[in-house]
Amino acid sequence: MKILQTLRQVRGLLTLQARVIYALIMREIHTRYGRDNLGFLWVLGEPVLFCGGVTIMWTLIRPSHEYGLPMTAIVVTGYVPLTMFRHCLLQSVKAFNANGSLLFHRQVTPLTIILARVALELIGTLMAGILVVLGAVFFGYMKPPQYYGILYVGIFYQMLFCTAIGMIFASLSEMSEFVEKIMQVFSYLSLPFTGAFTMVNWIPAQYRAAMMCSPSVDNIEMIREGQFGLNAHAHYDIFYDTWITIVLLIIGFVLTIKSRKYILVQ
Repeated sequence: MKILQTLRQVRGLLTLQARVIYALIMREIHTRYGRDNLGFLWVLGEPVLFCGGVTIMWTLIRPSHEYGLPMTAIVVTGYVPLTMFRHCLLQSVKAFNANGSLLFHRQVTPLTIILARVALELIGTLMAGILVVLGAVFFGYMKPPQYYGILYVGIFYQMLFCTAIGMIFASLSEMSEFVEKIMQVFSYLSLPFTGAFTMVNWIPAQYRAAMMCSPSVDNIEMIREGQFGLNAHAHYDIFYDTWITIVLLIIGFVLTIKSRKYILVQ
């Protein structure tokens, strides 16, 4: 009986937190895009413009195939996960300070604030990616994925990685202004280590292990294997990817809990 009672309490707590996160997502949409007309569609429209625009540009200016793989599919499978990463990273800056007044509500915590903001970015980018892929497939620039299983695993791991990054940098940006100042520079310097515009198999063998230290590289390699099948010659270590992502999530969770004392509530 005690176990059942505990399970009910946990379920009730999780349900409450899910409602809080949903409410924070809706508030973020209204605050960022407004309540009038179809402003909320920019949740989807903004990443569609980014992903679709870059895909069209690269398709027009680059060769149709690179290393035997279609250019359009290479860009889409790289830029959508990259957009997830960059949006979660940049939107995490001072996320707690911007929503500090909400902490007067007992149910709202720094964890729910950052999870809501990250969830909004992930959902918007994922939906935009689906639209871009459907458009590319419809016009004949892409083929449907060959292995959906590993594709979904790669996307799921990338979402977990972006969540961890969001929590970590949201907390660090509250603890130090230096982190806030260097965020734009960091986001650009990290591009070569995301795996978005290259594959591990394309670089010299002596540098592959270093590249695969980045969870994003492993995730995108899985996504591309799901898209291209064995033709992609993907390199990834799902065991390493799992434990490093868990470690990053734990670090993010601990930092988020500790960050409350640094938040200036106005």
